[in-house]
Amino acid sequence: MLRTELFQFAGMLALIGSLWALPAVYFSLQADLIGLYATWSIIILAVTVSCLGLGNSPLSTIVFTLFSCAGVIFGFLVLDQFLYATITAAYVVIVCSGTIAKSRLHLASKIAEAGVAEKDQVVSLLLREFEEHGADWLWQIDSSRRLRSVSPRFAYAIGRDPAEANGLAFIETLAGKNWGKDNLCKSLAELADKLKRRESFAELVVQVDVQGRKRWWELSGTPILDDRGNFTGFRGVGSDVTEERESSEKIAYLARYDTLTSLPNRLLVNETLADALKFAEQWKSRCAFLMLDLDRFKAVNDTLGHQVGDKLLAQVAERLNALMGERDMCGRLGGDEFGVVILENANTQYVKKLAKSIIESISAPYIVDDHTLHVGTSVGSAVGPRDGKTVEELMRSADLALYQAKDLGGGEHCSFEASLHALAEEQRQLEASLRNAIGNDELELLYQPVVDANFEKVVSFEALLRWNSKLHGVISPAKFIPMAEETRMILPIGKWVMEQACRKATQWPSHVMVNVNVAAAQLLEPDFADMVAATLDKANLAPHRLEIEVTESVFLSDAGVARAALEKVLNLGCSVALDDFGTGYSSLGYLRTLRFSTIKVDRLFVQGAAQGNRESLAIIRAVVAMSDSLGMTTTAEGVENADEAALIRSLGCTKIQGYYFGRPMQAIEASDLLRRETLRRA
Repeated sequence: MLRTELFQFAGMLALIGSLWALPAVYFSLQADLIGLYATWSIIILAVTVSCLGLGNSPLSTIVFTLFSCAGVIFGFLVLDQFLYATITAAYVVIVCSGTIAKSRLHLASKIAEAGVAEKDQVVSLLLREFEEHGADWLWQIDSSRRLRSVSPRFAYAIGRDPAEANGLAFIETLAGKNWGKDNLCKSLAELADKLKRRESFAELVVQVDVQGRKRWWELSGTPILDDRGNFTGFRGVGSDVTEERESSEKIAYLARYDTLTSLPNRLLVNETLADALKFAEQWKSRCAFLMLDLDRFKAVNDTLGHQVGDKLLAQVAERLNALMGERDMCGRLGGDEFGVVILENANTQYVKKLAKSIIESISAPYIVDDHTLHVGTSVGSAVGPRDGKTVEELMRSADLALYQAKDLGGGEHCSFEASLHALAEEQRQLEASLRNAIGNDELELLYQPVVDANFEKVVSFEALLRWNSKLHGVISPAKFIPMAEETRMILPIGKWVMEQACRKATQWPSHVMVNVNVAAAQLLEPDFADMVAATLDKANLAPHRLEIEVTESVFLSDAGVARAALEKVLNLGCSVALDDFGTGYSSLGYLRTLRFSTIKVDRLFVQGAAQGNRESLAIIRAVVAMSDSLGMTTTAEGVENADEAALIRSLGCTKIQGYYFGRPMQAIEASDLLRRETLRRA
């Protein structure tokens, strides 16, 4: 009602109430108590009806009550009926307060109804928008789990017409062609179980079959209850998450599998090994881990390229995977390293048998891009939990066994032994001490004389590095030099040797040279020649008094870079000697492409010639003849007595080096030797 209508209606009821009050006043003035009682009853009935029927207009009811009851109260007071007057007044108060309370309740309910209606409109609008434009859809089933009120989007998702889909069994529709098999997939079985138990669920990922295509849906649902709490079905939403599922599966695959070989990668190998160790500890059994490293694989990469190397690795992976049994799993750890996990019952015989099969299979020839390739493998094995109770410990034990197998020359299998840990710890401590050897003043250079073969006068000294560790004592060069090369500590150590040797050579007569051995890693440094030039300049030593000694192994890493570095050293005016010629990877191509100054004949040939070995004699004669024709000098190493010196002299070698003319000596002894020689000749 409008405000004006409300006041008009209230005024009309005030007039009606006044008209009802007139009879009460009349009967009181006539002292007609019976008539007053009758009028009072009718007015009370009219007020009650007004209160019940005009709840939406409380002002009208209150006005009608006040005006009509005022005449009754006046009449009772006139006739001295004070009790009835009081009852009537109380009735008026009750009716007015009740009318106000009822009207407030009525107004609140109307406001609530309006709010609910507005929310229903909003929800209907949102659902319509959700169905028409959203990526998800609504679904609903009855108490017998059959589809009802099928929305167009859900019908499209299951590949059916909405009218056709109504009444279909929900689980059977989702199972598709898989319905009727002995067991549903795990996710569908879980959905069926939740529907059966009438449980709410959210974001449940279910594998469904839509017209023969496997899809993944994400469903949420809640039970529907009627006004009396009876179950009438389920209602929920769903969406197709097949692309997201496939993407996550692909990411999970890439995280745990090697893309080149399709074998498990290091992460999955570690997880599998952890599970095997846990199982072994729980059931008091044994598992094992085999670590493999390919032999001669680097040569394939260096000569034929990484593309051929990758194809070779793929073939190795196929052979390795073919050897795996039900309780075995192989994976690629990285590079040319592979690992094998024996999950249970890893007895010694089985481990040895599997390792032997792996070595034989991988060592067979490969055909890659019309190339016949030969690689081998070394295998190290460790048994858990005996050789390691954690993944890290067991893999480290297998790695130590692998190093031992490679030290034996490759193509071997070695099992872990407790002594290998002690050896590895010793190596670790040695490495730590070697890093501080220069700073702790523990390195020393000894000098072994090289004499002229004919006149037996000293023409040079070879600088030989020695290490007297404060913690470990005297360490053999055969032990710490390979360690220095492997850890690249040979770079600062080699620079220190060069500086010390050049500085000491300045104290010798000008005709005496110094020979410094250089490792492959030093030659591969781009500033090697600059370092040599700076060292000579700092020591003020003439370049022709320095001879760099290299072995043939320096050309195996990067022959071009090594050759270029030595050419720069030769251009400085220094000499270059090829050490241990004939014992390693000999190639006359080195002599053709690089102007060596000296070829050093290894002591093995000298000793062989002294014992009358024809092959050794022939090799020394050939080297001497070749050196003479190329304008090189020859130095025979390992001469230990006068007879050997005479033999080498007769074979035509230019220089001799060996214990007969002097063992490696300290710098002061070298200076004394030169001083005595000068006095003797004087």
